[in-house]
Amino acid sequence: MGCVPKANNINSVVGPGCYMISPQYVVVHKDSPRGTHFRRAGPRQKVYFESDEVYACIVTCGGLCPGLNTVIREIVYSLYYMYGVKRVLGIDGGYRGFYAKNTIALTPKGVNDIHKRGGTVLGTSRGGHDTSKIVDSIQDRGINQVYIIGGDGTQKGASVIYEEVRRRGLKVVVAGIPKTIDNDIPVIDRSFGFDTAVEEAQRAINAAHVEAESSENCIGLVKLMGRYSGFIAMYATLASRDVDCCLIPESPFYLEGHGGLFEYIETRLKENGHMVIVIAEGAGQDLLAESIRSATQQDASGNKLLQDVGLWLSQKIKDHFAKEKKMPINLKYIDPTYMIRAVPSNASDNVYCTLLAQSCVHGAMAGYTGYTSGLVNGRQTYIPFYRIIEKQHHVVITDRMWARLLSSTNQPSFMNPKDVIEDKKEEELLTQIVNEDKKEEELPTKIPDISTEDNLVKKEIAA
Repeated sequence: MGCVPKANNINSVVGPGCYMISPQYVVVHKDSPRGTHFRRAGPRQKVYFESDEVYACIVTCGGLCPGLNTVIREIVYSLYYMYGVKRVLGIDGGYRGFYAKNTIALTPKGVNDIHKRGGTVLGTSRGGHDTSKIVDSIQDRGINQVYIIGGDGTQKGASVIYEEVRRRGLKVVVAGIPKTIDNDIPVIDRSFGFDTAVEEAQRAINAAHVEAESSENCIGLVKLMGRYSGFIAMYATLASRDVDCCLIPESPFYLEGHGGLFEYIETRLKENGHMVIVIAEGAGQDLLAESIRSATQQDASGNKLLQDVGLWLSQKIKDHFAKEKKMPINLKYIDPTYMIRAVPSNASDNVYCTLLAQSCVHGAMAGYTGYTSGLVNGRQTYIPFYRIIEKQHHVVITDRMWARLLSSTNQPSFMNPKDVIEDKKEEELLTQIVNEDKKEEELPTKIPDISTEDNLVKKEIAA
């Protein structure tokens, strides 16, 4: 083992004769029709670190997600069995654990069975990010590989840590593994835990369907996770075939009047005698906020705190049919939120977690830093932090997948033709702005020719 050979035009110097490489310097053909490319993940012929010099740490941040323990296990196993690394530390309690919590020594024997459990053996938390204290802790402990598992907020924190490490000139790898049950991280094909979440959501939808068809004029209402992106609700709806209406944050809806939700509910109940509604937790928040302000004059702080839209919609439906007196209804409300995210990952996610963890370790041992390991167009890649945190991934309601859902449920789109045209104009304008911004970005004066060195994975820029 030895250092990565000097590569001309790579600017992140970390030691005499050695360079630690950030993936942002190997993005090529940025403005060409070929699109944007990321370096292919996997083992390298030469590694940067000697195994006995490595002192790694792993931290989990944010909410729970199926597969967290699997990722932890596979990072430990990859370091230990592939590279002979014996010192791996678990940071207890998220980012604040670097300076306010105890640490846990991680060994293959200690993590052998943790993938069979939900949650995270390291504990987690939101917030607590103090860059200076975190990097001080990393420096004081002599840690030189930091593996950070978390969602978009966590990856933003990882990016800040990476920049501070670079500013101090430390020989420390900062690598991320994207985690979000909502599947709202951009660039990557999907996040781990999403398949398990959709599969588990089927249990709640099935229960709602059984309840609904067992009573006259009964509505089964299921609230699923999805603060700003409705992927779980959309895929669970498509998979179940028992849902009559799916409401997500990206698709505005209205309650009263011609073409509204109440009218659709009444129509479905007259046709079938029952119906199932799936709503993502972030859907209808504008309607809910207006209702709360008019009733209580609250929410003056400006915080974007989500209210329980499931309970609110349940009451609105009950009040409407009680007022109209057109038909008596029953309504069963099911909220499986924490049941979905607390379960162990299924077989598909377990395999995916293994690939993510192994790819991340290969990159760290080769001397890459400032990256997230992710699946892009079916290939494992190293993605610079700035590409992961630049925006959120949303359901495009003018795209084919949402059209398939509308065909499956036969629900109204709650959009008129004018709304669709305006939505498409906004997308075209956003694409134009993004393309102009990319043209203004400065590339390094010289870029090493890596086309023959590694397989590159192409991520087309959506038109």
